[in-house]
Amino acid sequence: MREITATGLSVEEAVQSALIQLNAKREEAEITILEEGKKGFLGLFGAKPAVVKAVKIPNPAEEARLFLIEVIRNMNVQAEVETIQEGKNVTFQIEGDKVALLIGKRGQTLNSLQYLTQLVANRHSNQYLHITVDAENYRTRRRETLVQLAQKLAHQAVRTSKEVPLEPMPSYERKIIHAALVNQHRISTYSVGEEPNRHLVIAPKK
Repeated sequence: MREITATGLSVEEAVQSALIQLNAKREEAEITILEEGKKGFLGLFGAKPAVVKAVKIPNPAEEARLFLIEVIRNMNVQAEVETIQEGKNVTFQIEGDKVALLIGKRGQTLNSLQYLTQLVANRHSNQYLHITVDAENYRTRRRETLVQLAQKLAHQAVRTSKEVPLEPMPSYERKIIHAALVNQHRISTYSVGEEPNRHLVIAPKK
C-alpha cells in the first residue's frame, strides 16, 4: 500500500494535498492526523503546519491478489497471478513453475489458498466477492474428473441397489457431483457428516 505524508495550513488542506499525491478519493485512503497545526500570532509568528499521513487502500481484488502473490513467494514458488473479474466473481489464475506445490493432494492446498484469499478480499469490501483460485486450470480438470466419477458411481448404485458413499470433499465439489446427477431419476444424492469430513452419498431410489 502506498503511503504519503503531507502538510498544509490546515488539516483539511493537508488531507487534500495527500489525496492529490495519492491520486485517490477520500474513501480510498486511510488518514492519520500527525499534527493539528497552529495558526500562530497574527497568522504568522509561531505558526505550525498541519501534518497528515495518508495510505491508499487497494481495491479488494487487488489487495487479495497481492496477498496471494506474497503467500506464493513465501512458498518458494515462482509464478504469475492473473486476475479475471466478472462482477462479484473474481478468479486468480496462477501460472508458473512448480505450481503442483500450490495445488496439493486433491487440491487441498489450493482450497486453503482460496479460503484465505477470500477472507482478505472481503475484509474491507462493502460487497461480497466470490473468489476462485486456480492453477494450471486444475479446477476445470477436477470438475471433469468429478462429473465422470459421479456418472460411474451412479451406475454402480443402480446396478448393486446399494448406497455409494464418496470421500470427504469441499462443498463446491459436492455441488458439482449433485448437479451432474440432478436429472438422474433412478438415484438421489445427499450429504452427511460435519466439515471437514462431510461427504456425499449416492443412493438408488426404491
